[in-house]
Amino acid sequence: MTVTKGLEGIVATTSSVSSIIDGVLTYRGYDIDDLAVNATYEEVVHLLWYGKLPNKAELDKLHTELSANAAVSQQVIDQLRAYPKDANSMAVLRTAVSALALFDEEANDMSLEANYRKAIRLQAQLPTIVAAFARIRQGLEPVAPKLNAAVAENFLYMLTGKAPDKVAIEALDKALVLHADHELNASTFAARVTVATLSDMYSGVTSAIGALRGPLHGGANEEVMAMLEEIGDMDNVERYIQDKLDNKEKIMGFGHRVYKNGDPRAKHLQKMSYELGKLTNNMKWYEMSVKIEEMVTGMKGLKPNVDFYSASVYTALEIPRDLFTPIFAISRVSGWTAHILEQYENNRLIRPRAEYVGPTDQKVVPIAQRA
Repeated sequence: MTVTKGLEGIVATTSSVSSIIDGVLTYRGYDIDDLAVNATYEEVVHLLWYGKLPNKAELDKLHTELSANAAVSQQVIDQLRAYPKDANSMAVLRTAVSALALFDEEANDMSLEANYRKAIRLQAQLPTIVAAFARIRQGLEPVAPKLNAAVAENFLYMLTGKAPDKVAIEALDKALVLHADHELNASTFAARVTVATLSDMYSGVTSAIGALRGPLHGGANEEVMAMLEEIGDMDNVERYIQDKLDNKEKIMGFGHRVYKNGDPRAKHLQKMSYELGKLTNNMKWYEMSVKIEEMVTGMKGLKPNVDFYSASVYTALEIPRDLFTPIFAISRVSGWTAHILEQYENNRLIRPRAEYVGPTDQKVVPIAQRA
């Protein structure tokens, strides 16, 4: 057997959901640059689930279905109230999504139609869960989802209780488009491994959330913002980054295993970071980020990934740092569920091998004779 650590370069399955070829990310054959500029998040959701961009009637139907399913049961809200107020937000989301299955009569219905309905409920309810817990931990009442509002608008509304600014909605919507899917990343692979056992969709998404929580995956954008806050000011950037580079310490938000010439999503988030900085009259985080990019790219040849500028975008939207990764999940659940549906369609249990490197020829010694 040939061992490939981290399965790097190993092709584990075929998929028609998304691709990364020669540094170009596509969803169902559409370039991410095209989608980021010309499609809304709901259009992308339809594309990922049904394999085509929707016409007007299909988009209206999806909006109606998402809106009708955005509310979560009172039992789940009561559970959110019982969680520790200082609990990790991704741990809360993981637990709450698992609990959703307990109140879904179709949780164990494995028919294609039921699984599409579960995908709709998961996409609709993840924003509600994240916003509700964010308010509960502040001693505030959750805000019920607004009828007929798109995912980005509804999330910002439920988070603050106020109608969000148009620019804020557009910025979050674009971020959701950019994060929706990314081929066979760690969380998507976790989801597919789970449902390949013919476990249910909620279990698959719960597994994915667990994988996304890690700082080497979805948690990287939180680490980027923590770094910016630690630096504190533009005058401190050069010394801080130079020290990191001299000590060979990892700088979060740079480099990507599958992109050698830069993450194509980063430029869209950089532009949003600039525009939001102008809108809020606070260019500090954007300008610091640009300086860091200049140093790291210039000295190490590493380019920013999707996490780097998303940190300053979400901060400009006044979203708490520990909600950055849950927002990633709100977007990526569209991709997870698309991959889960694809896995069910042509399933084979995912069961790789491991090369054994432990001791051999061991013999059991009676317990009285053991040292």
